[in-house]
Amino acid sequence: MRKLFKNGTVVTADSMKPADILVEDEKISALGENLLCEDAEIIDAAGMLILPGGVDAHVHLDLPMSGTTSSDDHYTGTKAAAFGGTTTVIDFISQDDHDLFKNIDAWQAKAAKAAVDISAHANITYYDDKVAEQLKDLPKAGVTSIKVFTAYNGRLRLDDGNIFKAMRVAGNAGILTMVHAENGDVIEVLIAEALQAGKKSPIWHARTRPGWGEVEASLRSQALGIMADAPVYLVHMNVAGEVDQLAYTRERGLPCMGETCPQYLFFTEKELERPDGAKWICSPPMRTEADGARLFQGLENGTIQVLATDHCPFFFDGSQPILYEGQPVAIPGKELGKGDFTKIPNGLPGIGDRLPVFWTHAVDKVLISPSQFVALTATNPAKIFGLYPQKGTIAVGSDADLALWDPTLKVDYGVRVAQHRTDYNLYEGWQLKGFPRQVFLRGELIVKDGHWSGRRGGGKLLKRKSGEIL
Repeated sequence: MRKLFKNGTVVTADSMKPADILVEDEKISALGENLLCEDAEIIDAAGMLILPGGVDAHVHLDLPMSGTTSSDDHYTGTKAAAFGGTTTVIDFISQDDHDLFKNIDAWQAKAAKAAVDISAHANITYYDDKVAEQLKDLPKAGVTSIKVFTAYNGRLRLDDGNIFKAMRVAGNAGILTMVHAENGDVIEVLIAEALQAGKKSPIWHARTRPGWGEVEASLRSQALGIMADAPVYLVHMNVAGEVDQLAYTRERGLPCMGETCPQYLFFTEKELERPDGAKWICSPPMRTEADGARLFQGLENGTIQVLATDHCPFFFDGSQPILYEGQPVAIPGKELGKGDFTKIPNGLPGIGDRLPVFWTHAVDKVLISPSQFVALTATNPAKIFGLYPQKGTIAVGSDADLALWDPTLKVDYGVRVAQHRTDYNLYEGWQLKGFPRQVFLRGELIVKDGHWSGRRGGGKLLKRKSGEIL
């Protein structure tokens, strides 16, 4: 059935203006003022902003870690995304097999239950001639981005030589290389010293991963990409010096980009000194208020292109079940590391929090415009990762992924509002202003005033083309 959205204000990365939207066959077929369509269902968006559904370019669903698995799978995590206004997510394909295409097949089988549209980046944590040969063919499978690590020695890390080799192949194939930039050697030394000294509380997670290691690794990673003639995208930037290094390369016209996440804007490593500090353990860790301010500045001035989440939730106490869709669920979580920070699963919930939390503290406080908000949370990631204009904007021919956003709606936020399948929320008790009333996926209503009408498997697996350098 056709749907006609009337009386709303359409927000894109370029403009904000009153307009009606006609939706047919999952796509936007017309956009303008005073549209008419006799047989269409009328959706009255009076008083609402109409935003493109958010695109979260960095999530981890059903990820094995530290003797357990992240508590949101491809259904529960994407459902939570929808409640927060996000309709497209990009997960990661683990390199469990040296055959990259077997890994893609295995991931697709798990992702088939997604409730919103979904794609994935490919982790490259092992590199040889076979991987190199397959790497250049990844775009044929719709995978146009890879991720490499400069940390997690002996597990995920590639040495600089193999990162350089992978980047050269990727660059020639139109594949973007994403980098987790920390200094793995320094981390291993500091962790060993902390454990030997009996320093095992959560704060030592941050103190054994110093910010200068990220500053050094971020510039090194960008330099490797520049020497390989390949674009580089820094994931989860969390320290001021990384912004400085990214600004340095971008000011010279070099193809380097980056993202940050809400947790690095609104929290510091002091959270890890709380009795429940394990809730805030993620890698890389939070830093200082000054770092958060510099990251925010990077979002405002365009040095950083994307606000993602690095969503990877675990229960705080997985020995106690919660009710999820009426059923008790208990998944081992951060209690596994009680008494030893190295055994605490690294990761946080956030996929549903990103848009309303950032809107409240950025747009409602007039620090950025609604159009900048759309750019950072939808349009830029869609462009960078080869989904634009299908995703990330409101335009004729685009998928009808729409969030009817009430900028005046006040919400007492926390775990009861968020839909993550876990037992805590980082923003518990925060007062938010601005929230999605209705969310549509390709024209289908999936969320209305806190009620779910989407479905398991309602999302599509997206094949991506090569993206843009912003």
